[in-house]
Formats: sequence, structure tokens, C-alpha cells
Amino acid sequence: MTDNNAPQIANISRRSILKGFALSGLVLAVGMPAQLLAADEKQKYGRDGMPNGWVDDPLVFVSIAEDGTVTIVAHRSEMGQGVRTSLPMVVADEMEADWQRVKVIQADGNEKRYGNQNTDGSRSMRHFFMPMRNVGAAARMMLEAAAAAMWAVPVSEVKAKKHQVAHAKTGKTLGFGELAQKAAEMAVPENQNLIYKSADEFNYIGKKDNKLVDGFDIATGQTTYGMDVRLDDMVYAVIAHPPAYGDTLKSYDDTETLKVPGVIKVLTLPSSPPPAVFNPLGGVVVVASNTWAAIQGRKKLSVEWNAGPNREYDSAKFRETLQASSKQKGGKVIRSKGETYNELANASSTISADYYIPHLAQAPMEPPAATARIVDNVCEIWTATQNPQAGVDTVAKWLEVKPEQVKVNVTLLGGGFGRKSKPDYLVEAALISKALGGQAVKTVWTREDDIQHSYFHTVSAEHLEAGFDESGNATAWLHRTVAPTIASTFAKDAKNEMPMELSMGVVNIPFDVKNIQIENPEAAAHTRIGWYRSVSNIPHAFAIQSFIAEMAHQQKKDHKDFLLSLIGPDREIDPASLKDDWNYGESPEAYPLNTARMKGVINMVTEKANWGKTLPKGSGQGLAVHYSFVTYVATVVEVVVNDDGEVSIPRIDVAVDCGPQVNPERIRSQIEGACVMGASLAMTSEITFKDGVTVQDNFDGYQVTRMDAAPKEIHVHLVPAKDFNQSLGGVGEPGMPPVAPAICNAIFNATGKRIRELPIRYQLES
Repeated sequence: MTDNNAPQIANISRRSILKGFALSGLVLAVGMPAQLLAADEKQKYGRDGMPNGWVDDPLVFVSIAEDGTVTIVAHRSEMGQGVRTSLPMVVADEMEADWQRVKVIQADGNEKRYGNQNTDGSRSMRHFFMPMRNVGAAARMMLEAAAAAMWAVPVSEVKAKKHQVAHAKTGKTLGFGELAQKAAEMAVPENQNLIYKSADEFNYIGKKDNKLVDGFDIATGQTTYGMDVRLDDMVYAVIAHPPAYGDTLKSYDDTETLKVPGVIKVLTLPSSPPPAVFNPLGGVVVVASNTWAAIQGRKKLSVEWNAGPNREYDSAKFRETLQASSKQKGGKVIRSKGETYNELANASSTISADYYIPHLAQAPMEPPAATARIVDNVCEIWTATQNPQAGVDTVAKWLEVKPEQVKVNVTLLGGGFGRKSKPDYLVEAALISKALGGQAVKTVWTREDDIQHSYFHTVSAEHLEAGFDESGNATAWLHRTVAPTIASTFAKDAKNEMPMELSMGVVNIPFDVKNIQIENPEAAAHTRIGWYRSVSNIPHAFAIQSFIAEMAHQQKKDHKDFLLSLIGPDREIDPASLKDDWNYGESPEAYPLNTARMKGVINMVTEKANWGKTLPKGSGQGLAVHYSFVTYVATVVEVVVNDDGEVSIPRIDVAVDCGPQVNPERIRSQIEGACVMGASLAMTSEITFKDGVTVQDNFDGYQVTRMDAAPKEIHVHLVPAKDFNQSLGGVGEPGMPPVAPAICNAIFNATGKRIRELPIRYQLES
């Protein structure tokens, strides 16, 4: 099957899929292309709204060999979140496959075949849980139909259970391998006729002990990351990129470079003027027989650059500009309710505060790397990417070929955090291979390349004001948020945050306050701005959750009690009523903003953390809550600040309401990782610019949390879901936003010092 738009529910591609998997058994198929919806139909949400939609065709996802081995395709990118385990596990459960007899293979980049593969936005499970259940249920029913036919009994008398089908009346059983060929002859059940298992019949879904399918291989170094790819006759390349965003190559001298043993050739790549989109930065390429020689050769290059439009970028001065804008009226009004300015002028008391966070780099442990080879006008790439389709499309554009002439093989990712959604490094590899006549070449970014030339998380200034009545209740809320937008990466004159960014915790605050004004002054971008784990939720949650703690302190109220009061009565809110028309791409009916769930995680986490307990001098607890990626997360951090101003984190408690939990252990691990990464951005991480150039170039300058500074204990508490018919929330990113404000709130309670800018680093030193 090649056309997902074809109207079908058909078992038509067994031969091809069997050939493709090199197995000898069956497979089954049900296609359900969401793209069948006409363009003029009502707005699509969730998986229906994603480019290339979704596919639930067992022919695509499942094969069964004669020995009974079930092979399931993982079509999303694995970067540590466990998706290569969790989604196939859903198929196996519905199918009644024995997980010990399941083999998982990684799909290549092919959205026509697999549906959307852009692994970002914490969407994999909430978008593909039901399609994978469809795949498994259809496969199981066809296996049961095959068994019934072979025994000449009604299909209602047979039942699949743990890799075999049994006939209770006769005691007969047949294994999946024995049934494979016959099942391939069965009619494929239509989706509306699928029979799903009930939750109490699940073997793996919702269970606690589901280990990573590739955990052992990862731990023992037997799996393949992008950096590990090796091809015959492969050469290696590193690139001297323009030092500042928008610089162009003026001249270079490679005389000394070519003297380095192993260096083969020096090439140039064309520079790409802003906007960056996903285009390569350009520069001078050193090709060598090994990576070390290429790096040494690059050091010997003599390069002159033409200064571009961002050579004056100084992040310290830019901060002053941002903060000045945040304190002035006149910005774009995003949401306005009541008479905020009048109320602030006449309030019984007021408070205001300014917050700032710097640029951040995703800094995955594995820097970008891509291997490319061109044979017979087909460019094949092996790489760690979150977004293979973007790689296909962008490489095709640069090579001036059809997308069908580009194939992207997805390896394991050594971290992504949004950086590997951008395929600029794939294009570099493809262009270098083309320049070498199609020879296989691996393009390697060093740690320095990655930290200096990322698509950085935006710098941000946030100004907040609030007014109170005589009882200390908030009556007015003013928030100005100023930050270069991700839109600037695609349109160089874009200066206002996109609705998507503003819907990440600013415009959609659900507070029970009569007067609310939210504004967004303009800010120009001077570097590539990209998405970073949790994106704009990071600065917004930091500012808002810190400010609420300040409000509570000023009004001499307990932070938790004040926060619950600010959220107000239990209610479901249509996001559109809050000027949030994005809602993480989800239906407002299926995903209203639910204040009871938000209050629920606050109550759970404060109970689990024993909120308000007596702590030694120099210790404190801090609370924060945030709604992102349609999941509710509340965090209590406990800190200890010693006499030298050094901060340690003995304990973090996190309550998570993400709806049904398909793989609870993976949820916990992602929240734990978010706590460590959140501690990094709170305590140490910062990217600065001088003369347009990134000052930091490795982990000594761009510091992430070391093991000895990581939280000592992380306790993740999952709110039980009603049932698996409830909408699923995202998990990969929502754990991040509350961490930094909770740390800073805890520091205030420990020391009385308020942190309003990140990273904390040396701010507590006397």
C-alpha cells in the first residue's frame, strides 16, 4: 500500500510487506487514513490535524514469522523517552502477543507509509495510542478468524491468549506462527467492527514493569546512534560554520589544512541568509579519512568572514532592551478582560516584578551527525532525527530532486530536546556527498559546534503586576511577555510571539481574577530561535509561578492556599474563551482546561511532600504548578542553601495528571529526567552572545547539572485516570516548566532572597 488517501480497508499488501520484512509469515492490515477528510470539512485536531495524518494498517506495522516471532514497527523516534517500547507494547497487548516473542524494528522516514513521524510536542502516545490499539485488535481478530476456519467452528468460540488461539470446547490450540499464513487470507475487519480488550484484560498497558525493549542494548553499547553509523569507503567531514548568524564566507586558505595527515579535501557550502528555516549555515568543509583528522584540519584553516546583520548582537545589552519593552505600554494586546489598568490604579495594594531567562541550548549528549550517500540519483541518509519527513523535504529541495529520491534512516537519538527536529545537518551531509560524487560521508558536529550554532531557546523578559482588594484577593493581573519568536526562524521580520507560544502558559491562565490584561511587545531575533523541551512554557511558568509566590508572601498567605484561591472554583474552561485557539492542537471539547485537575495535582503533591513541614535553617520548600501539552503538573522542591550560597536539592515531589497511563515507568522516567534538566536551566545553564558569537562552547561554559548536584530524590506521583477512554496528555515535556520556579520559591523560603533571573548560579553568594 503506497497511497494513504486511497479509500480502503483492505488486506492488499501482504506480499510486499512480507518481502520487506524478509519474514515468512503473515500480516494483516487495516488502513484508516485521516486524510480522507475533505479540505473544506471542519477543523481537524490532534492526530487528524498533523501533516500526513496517521496510519493504523497492520500490514505496515506487524509481521508474524512461521516460528511465531511477531515483528512490530516503531515509527516514532526514540530519544530516551521509551516510545520504541511503549507504542509496540500497545500493539502487542491488543494482539495478545507474548512480549518475550516480540521484535521491534525502527521505521525509516516515510510518512506516506507510517503517518506523521515528527516526534515532538509530547504527542506520540496521545496521538497514536488508539491507532496502535486498532492495529493490534485487527491482527488478533484475523488470527482468531483463521483458527476458527481451520477448526470449522464459530469464531465466537475461539479466543486469542498469549501468542496462541484456543478453542475452549475441544481444548485445541494453535500458535500465532501456525496461523500466520491462513490469517493472511482472512478479511480484514473494518474499524467500526474492531473488538477491543477491556482495561482489566491488559497484559502490559498500564502496568509498572515494562522494561525498555532495547534497554540492554543501550546499556551495553550494542545499539546504533547517528554517530555510530559506518559505511564502506566512508569519509568524514566537519564544517567551519560562520561565527555569527548571517555571516558569509569571504575567503579561506587551506594550505596548512591539506598538510594534516588524513585530510582529503576542502570544500565550501553556500551560506543561507536569514531566515534560517531548516537551511544549513554554510561554511568551509574539511573532508578526511577520519573524524580526528577532519577536526585537526579545520583548526588549520585560515578563514575570513563577511560580517552579517547580527555581528553587533550583545545579549547583555539586548536584555536591557527587552526589559525596557516589558515595562512599557503599547505592546500587542493578547487578552483583555475588565479594566486592568484602572483596577491597578485603585487597588488596595499592588505588586510588580520582572523576570528574565537567557538563551538556552538543547545540548543533547549526542551532537548532530548524519551520514549520506548518493547512488543512482537517490540520496540515502542515516541519522538521529526527530523529524525524518522534514529531512526528506529539505534535502530534496537542496539537491533539487524529488522527495522520492531521498531516504532517511532513523537511528537511536542520544537526546533531542527539539534540536534534532531541524534537519540542517542532514542537508550538509547530502550536499557534501553530492560534491564528492555521491561518496558516503559522515558529517559530524562537535560539542562546540552544537553549543555555538544551535537553534537556541529564546531569551525572555517578563513583567507582571497584580492588584489586591482589602482582603488580599487578586483583582487585577497584568503580564507583558517579550521574547524573540520562533517565527523569526521562518520569517525574518517576525517580532511578536506566535499564538502557539503565547498559549504556552500566558494567554490561557485560568485564574479567577476579574481584570486581566496580557500584552506582547515586539522583539527582534538575532540568532536562530528554535524549540527547546517545553518551549515557551519555560519562561512563562518561571515568571508566573514565581510571581504568585511573591503575591502570596506579600499578602501574608500560605502559597498553596493562595494558589488554590487564585485558580478558583472547579470548572472546565473552553481554551478559546481564554484567547487560546491553539490548545496544543487538540480539540477544546476533548481537552478543556480543567481547574479541578489543576488543583488536584497541587493537593496531591503538597500532601506527598508534607507541605509546610518544619525544616532546618537554610532549608525551604517551593511549589509551582503548570499546565502544558494538555497535562497538569505540580512540583514541590526542597532545597538546602549553605552559608556559601550553594544550593542542593535533597528532594523533589511531582504530581502528574496526564490522563490514562500506558507505560507508567516511562512516565516516571521522563518526569525524573525533566527534573534534572529543569534543575540545569534553573541553576547553571546560560547561552550569551558577544559580537554576535556564542560565548559558551562546551560543557565547561554551558553547564548542565552534574551528578553530584542533581536532585537526590525524585518522587513522581501519578493521578489515577478514570479509564482508558479518557483523553491522554503529553508526558515528555510537561515536567520541565514547574521545576525552576519551584526551586526559586524554595530558595526564598530558605533564605528570604528572591531569584528573578536565571540561572541562579552565583546569585546567592554573599
